[in-house]
Amino acid sequence: MKSLLKFITCGSVDDGKSTLIGHMLYEAKLLFADQERALELDSRLGSRGGKIDYSLLLDGLLAEREQGITIDVAYRYFTTDHRSFIVADTPGHEEYTRNMAVGASFADLAVILVDATKGIITQTKRHTRICALMGIKHLVLAVNKMDLVGFDPEKFDEIKEEFSRITTEFRFESIQVIPVSATEGDNITKKSPNTPWYKGLALLPYLESVDVHTSDEAKPFMMPIQRVCRPDHTFRGFQGQIEAGSIAVGDELITLPSHEKAKVKRILVTDQDRNSAHAGQPVTIQLDREVDVSRGCVFTKDNKLQEADSFSATILWMDDSVLTPGRNYLVKVGTKVLPCTVTAINYKIDINTGNTVSADHVVKNELAKCEFSLSDGIVFDSFEKNKSIGGFILIDRVTNMTSACGVIDEALQTSDTAVRIDTEITRDVRAQQKGQQPLTIWLTGSVLDNSALAKEIEKRLVARGYHTMLIDNGSGESVQQIAAYAALLNDAGLVALVPFSSKNDNDQAIAQDIIGQALLPIEVAAHSSIEEAASDIVKRVVKALIQV
Repeated sequence: MKSLLKFITCGSVDDGKSTLIGHMLYEAKLLFADQERALELDSRLGSRGGKIDYSLLLDGLLAEREQGITIDVAYRYFTTDHRSFIVADTPGHEEYTRNMAVGASFADLAVILVDATKGIITQTKRHTRICALMGIKHLVLAVNKMDLVGFDPEKFDEIKEEFSRITTEFRFESIQVIPVSATEGDNITKKSPNTPWYKGLALLPYLESVDVHTSDEAKPFMMPIQRVCRPDHTFRGFQGQIEAGSIAVGDELITLPSHEKAKVKRILVTDQDRNSAHAGQPVTIQLDREVDVSRGCVFTKDNKLQEADSFSATILWMDDSVLTPGRNYLVKVGTKVLPCTVTAINYKIDINTGNTVSADHVVKNELAKCEFSLSDGIVFDSFEKNKSIGGFILIDRVTNMTSACGVIDEALQTSDTAVRIDTEITRDVRAQQKGQQPLTIWLTGSVLDNSALAKEIEKRLVARGYHTMLIDNGSGESVQQIAAYAALLNDAGLVALVPFSSKNDNDQAIAQDIIGQALLPIEVAAHSSIEEAASDIVKRVVKALIQV
């Protein structure tokens, strides 16, 4: 079976990314006859005076052809005698950096193009840094348009040396620099006579031979749970893709975060029983006993993965809105999705120098180091070991759009041991920013479903313009932990809702001691419906918010 290489092309606008891949497919005879004919016909109306415009193979949108730029990510699948490929041609314009990051997230290797007449520019540095952030370990720097500088080896060496300097801070495993001409075909599929001073391989032969695969099977077993499958009362299976290691019938697994142990009773790949399975395979695993597992949990053989309810991370901000501390999002790590709050922006990273810059906000296409507090704990690993649970995305809770992508740097202290740090950004500053006073609504009693009631209350408060976060005690945290979560959210200027069924006076005393004057305990009285109860409680909450 041929190996598969997933790679992207990136670089600045008009550096020739689409032309490069189009010319490669054309010269390697990887097009169907009708595609080749259509390309020749379309090129008659192109910008090359009737010569073949290879970029038209990938720039399929009308707006792309009109402007001569790539806007969306274009994926192409092709196979040579030596290897199979998936290539993502990504946009070069800064406005579409988000699209470039999406393409980079799937790739094993990046081909970064630079214009030989311009050399290394800001967008080259930005794309290199994003490739490193997204875990790409192998780079090809294609120095394009060498024909416009007379195939000057000194110009090539100058660009090569500068690129070597800017990549020293990253841990790339391989970097190959190749002089090419995307329009004329030099060093695309075979060595060019115009560059006798270049001793390396042409681009396609290099891509066919470069080794980018580290064995995921050699790593410890790890599988995030995508779905619990229960077609009837006789079968309960856990479905997901094995991200690392291998598994066999009879192996003992640990379920995280519950830390229960069970043995593998059965493994199914599609609908076929297997004695074992390995990394990359989607499977259904049946255990020999019942365990507390749901979507977002993780199976492993050892207990070396980390767990935390707060972490620091490096992110690429991709939203048009401005990121500021105190804002709420959904965070997706592996298959787990949780509400989270941005508790701090440590600094931004200068795209040119890599230096850190102090900041209190982040705008589109900027890199930053931030801290996040989650409504519950997550299971994660270092990005180096496991991309699937070492990286994450932030999702806007209103639009459901992806606002940022990032990698987890380290766990912060969990809520029961965390120490608050005094900063110039105080609770009052955060509250003033949101136009409200912090409050914790502590629902007690069990007349109604308090979780459902809290959700209805939150929906009504958000409709009135309040900034909220709901903390559900679904994982059995102690009253101290729940109160610490709420206090942290109050420090972020938020209204926290806690559905806590216990009416124990001692529990409320503990919560009062941790949360302080922001605590508003409400014992849920008898109502005919959740809607009626929510309406009554929201009136009390709004009155309390006005009086605080």
